[in-house]
Amino acid sequence: MITRTNKIKTVAIVGGTHGNEFSGIYLLRKWQQSSASIIRDSFATETVFANPKAYQENKRYLDSDMNRQFSHTDLTDPLLTNYEQSRAKVLNAQLGPKGDARTDFIIDLHNTTSNMGPSLILLQSDAFNRKLAAYVVSKMPDAVIVLEDQISVAEHYFLSSIAPQGVIVEVGPQPQSVIRQDILEWMEEMTGHILDYIDLYNRDELPVLPSSFEAYKYHETLKLPENEQGERIGMVHRNVQDADFKPLHNGDPIFTLFDGSIICWEGEYEAYPHFINEAAYYDNNLAMSLAKKVVVEV
Repeated sequence: MITRTNKIKTVAIVGGTHGNEFSGIYLLRKWQQSSASIIRDSFATETVFANPKAYQENKRYLDSDMNRQFSHTDLTDPLLTNYEQSRAKVLNAQLGPKGDARTDFIIDLHNTTSNMGPSLILLQSDAFNRKLAAYVVSKMPDAVIVLEDQISVAEHYFLSSIAPQGVIVEVGPQPQSVIRQDILEWMEEMTGHILDYIDLYNRDELPVLPSSFEAYKYHETLKLPENEQGERIGMVHRNVQDADFKPLHNGDPIFTLFDGSIICWEGEYEAYPHFINEAAYYDNNLAMSLAKKVVVEV
């Protein structure tokens, strides 16, 4: 928890947590050559390349998903020694340790193949994060706020949960191992607004913020249709494809089976799909995440 008497002193910007998500990696290179745009007077900023070997091999990861290795249990388990598990322990020693971290705030930069636009994922919905989101939306009206606050930061397994405060910048659509100018610029702009907010917060100079903003609160994950052998037998319906954060209602088509038949959604709430048909999740046959739209009071 950040308080007025305990300002943010250190910020880490992390790129390349997944080795084939290129925007964050190339922004790190840019900032390492010229750091002026990420330096603020009220705190120290460092850049961290999380998974260089996966980048060298042009893969998301070598052995296991890096962004799922940062629970307290896994970080302290000496038997978890594959590349990403070992690398997570190194990053925890460098930025953490989790629970008593030397780093106050982590910005973890990610790309998605889904049509999510410039999305800011919050792991907490405390006053600090609500003001952060309000500030980003006020400066960047196209920004989408996603809440992943269903568990405490201590229980999260994301890299950004090493620090007491952390966010994930998730920008797409961008194919894996590709760079798009619009996506990279969105990521750079959002990162700049986050750094500006922290600086203004530290100096007690926050402007008047919106009294509330809309956000999407994660609710559940859907899998692609499978047969009894766990083989994929269908795909995301074309009406849903690329329609991230568009409402989905009971009875709407959601999957098309390869035999041509349609599966409709049978949910009892208005759902907002995101991470739709994310390429990285095909190894688990995941189709999309579903959220509920909420209004967050600032």
